[in-house]
Amino acid sequence: MNIRRVSSRTVYENPWMTVREDRFERPDGSRGLYGVVDKPDFALVIPAEDGGFHLVEEYRYPIGRRTWSFPQGSFPAGRTGTPEDLARAELAEETGLRAASLTRIGYLHGAHGVTGQGFHVFLAMGLEHGEPDREDTERDMRQAFVPRREFERMIRAAEITDAGTLAAYTLLHLHEHGTAGRRDEP
Repeated sequence: MNIRRVSSRTVYENPWMTVREDRFERPDGSRGLYGVVDKPDFALVIPAEDGGFHLVEEYRYPIGRRTWSFPQGSFPAGRTGTPEDLARAELAEETGLRAASLTRIGYLHGAHGVTGQGFHVFLAMGLEHGEPDREDTERDMRQAFVPRREFERMIRAAEITDAGTLAAYTLLHLHEHGTAGRRDEP
């Protein structure tokens, strides 16, 4: 089923996102309206060592509270590079960690009903510790090493609610069991 865009207009824009309003036509000729948030893809990194993960915590304005997640982010305006470049930069910036190995374990869409933004998921191993170099907007960020069992408790207790982090953890499970990236026939 193909839907044809008839028109599109930007209704809001700032340095981090654009909101557009698209008018479209369905195959049966009926028309509709859709609001879309355009944001660049980002990288999410699972820094793993010693049976646990390095997490970051920061205040998330839209939900009105602090929450834990895996390090993640997109390039600032004017900077570009590969998804791996971005993953390495975000890991170092938010945690001070440098990875000897970075393995891409998947690509996901976090809110495909609202945005086309996707994210590349990387597993970081062989971690070298250093000082974070956070952006001004991340000054209140905290970080902690969390054993896997505690990480899972935090999920159940809604201390970790970031959909990207939870989806990445699922990809990690598939990777650990040798099924990540494999497509099973129906």
